Amino acid sequence: MNVAEQLVAQLVDAGVHRIYGIVGDSLNPIVDAVRKTGGSAKGGIDWVHVRHEEGAALAAAAEAQLTGELAVCAGSCGPGNLHLINGLYDAQRSGAPVLAIASHIPSVQIGESYFQETHPDRLFNECSVYSELISTPDQAPRVVNSAIRHAVALEGVSVVTLPGDVSHEKATAPTPEYSPARRANLTPNPADVEEVVNVLNAAKKVAIFAGAGVKGAHDEVIAFADALKAPIGHSLRGKDFIQYDNPFDVGMTGLLGYGAAAEGMKDADILILLGTDFPYDQFLPDTTTIQVDNRAEKLGRRTDVSYAIHADVIPFIEAVLPRLKGRRSDKFLKDTIKRHAKIMKAPVGSYTRNAEKFKPIHPEYAAHLLNELADKDAIFTADTGMCNVWTARYIDPLGSRRLIGSFLHGTMANALPHAIGAQVAYPNRQVISVSGDGGLSMLLGELVTARMHNLPLKVITFNNSTLGMVKLEMLVDGLPDFGTNVHDVNYAGVAEAIGFHAERVDDPKKLKKALEKALAFDGPALVEIITDPNALSLPPEITGEQMLGFATAMSKIVLNRGAGEAVSMATSNMRNIPRF
Repeated sequence: MNVAEQLVAQLVDAGVHRIYGIVGDSLNPIVDAVRKTGGSAKGGIDWVHVRHEEGAALAAAAEAQLTGELAVCAGSCGPGNLHLINGLYDAQRSGAPVLAIASHIPSVQIGESYFQETHPDRLFNECSVYSELISTPDQAPRVVNSAIRHAVALEGVSVVTLPGDVSHEKATAPTPEYSPARRANLTPNPADVEEVVNVLNAAKKVAIFAGAGVKGAHDEVIAFADALKAPIGHSLRGKDFIQYDNPFDVGMTGLLGYGAAAEGMKDADILILLGTDFPYDQFLPDTTTIQVDNRAEKLGRRTDVSYAIHADVIPFIEAVLPRLKGRRSDKFLKDTIKRHAKIMKAPVGSYTRNAEKFKPIHPEYAAHLLNELADKDAIFTADTGMCNVWTARYIDPLGSRRLIGSFLHGTMANALPHAIGAQVAYPNRQVISVSGDGGLSMLLGELVTARMHNLPLKVITFNNSTLGMVKLEMLVDGLPDFGTNVHDVNYAGVAEAIGFHAERVDDPKKLKKALEKALAFDGPALVEIITDPNALSLPPEITGEQMLGFATAMSKIVLNRGAGEAVSMATSNMRNIPRF
């Protein structure tokens, strides 16, 4: 056994089933060791050949997020492993346990400005919880073991840098036994519980804002909200875990938000942040705040927190709930829910009613149809930008679906490689990539990966021939949009040439049938939807500064490009106002 074979054996022992990457030079010993395992069908490891290492890291990130288990990607020396870095940032910030194998130039050449020389053990420090260079065969198995444990325990990225010549050398050290550690529940400090109980029993209006940390705690959070008569808002990452079967749901806040969450939090006497590290502090109100998180370093870093509780969500609720006093007024809760229902019926719902008559196609209508037609346990991946908005507002989680994206790193082009990782990990579930034309074109080559492995994933492309979110950002900053538009590309034609079932739709009356056909197709399929380029996402709470910026931008557009474009943009976004 050489060092590469020993490393791969350690991955098998840790339950790894595949490695995403591109073969090449310094990585070849690892690839050959994978070949010798015989693939996952024989208890070994599969090599998932992608077209770009960024796609490899994003695919691994998706697999790790969805399964909660270690996923692995690899890149050859220099440019190969450098391409991993953006996907590894996404994995690290998403809390995905990923191990990256970064092969290196020959060890004797390190430090001599050799061909393709970089220093991965330094470069990946910021996007990892562990990054180490293997210099000798004696060191190798312990470093690999430590890398696996760091990634799993700290829910982040580990990077092992391995020179190609060391990979070839004979393994000389014993392989450490790998036994996965079971995560313990973190209970709150009794003194903290006492303080929180007293505060909540004295409060009249309490609101809850839930994040991804409420995963597995749905019923407990609902019971907690019922006792407090508290509306529940949620972050985008928390949507999967708390929105479904929730009579207290009041939607999201922030730039992607919808519903009454923003106003509900602002009007509350007490705000409880449950398992969320929501980054946009401008949307968090200046009110007495209780924050509960099992990562102590996250407490109080977004907003002032009066009561910082270091605990898991379920043990916290179990400690506090029995001590809450009954007979609490539900007026605040009812008012907030009523406001939420009105918002959902008007600006959110109005864009999907009778929308089959509007051309270009409303992106909201397309997302609404997709929600109706997709499987009850479908996995959705969403590109950063407007696709985040449409999936956040129109895809229902149902308690059985999943929606993932680059929600904390915000990279373009994540949806397709995320979908590849999801489909490989769950071959029998429907996987839908909701891709913008900007994101799809950036990693367009991964369509080849999907076809090569005959993955039955579905790519629903919202083609508005513009970078819609960037356009909106410019407008609210008082700038006319510039550099956001691209020429029309027939992505369905490209996908068909690659071997996809593909269809391009510009008539809203034909959209439902096209989606049904694609979702039922046994193999990779793509539906390109020509959507309204002027459809923008308006947040539920608009500041005076944003309104001034938008008005200023419209004035500049009228002066420099004519009134027609400004009128068209206004018409696209305001034509449903009479229905509010």
